[in-house]
Amino acid sequence: MGLVDVPDPVFSAAMVGPGVAIQPERAPGTVVAPVAGRLVKLRPHALVVLADGGRGVLVHLGIDTVRLDGEGFTLLASEGDTVEMGQPLVRWNPADVEARGFSPVCPVVALDAATGAIGNLATGPIDAGAPLFTWN
Repeated sequence: MGLVDVPDPVFSAAMVGPGVAIQPERAPGTVVAPVAGRLVKLRPHALVVLADGGRGVLVHLGIDTVRLDGEGFTLLASEGDTVEMGQPLVRWNPADVEARGFSPVCPVVALDAATGAIGNLATGPIDAGAPLFTWN
């Protein structure tokens, strides 16, 4: 799904950068690294991986899920770790997030990138570890 459909004005207006949004299955699952690089931020509800060349990718697990104070999320890595694309980073249950009144949609954003900086945006069902976009 496109960022424009994310129920949050910061993401839908691409204020932090362009990207895609994933509508996760409503079952327990694992969020994986979107790119290889260094895990520069890791919170239960969000993470940032800095890839070679200094390109940062933000993954946000649900909307307003910071309000859950980490409840329902299990960290599988540590901030500062070097990670491979597809490496498990956070375990969570999108159905539980939704049952608590939050949207489980996951924006994946090319941080601080211009609108035309990425291409080949993924659409439809996405397998864990599959490319979500490419850098132009």
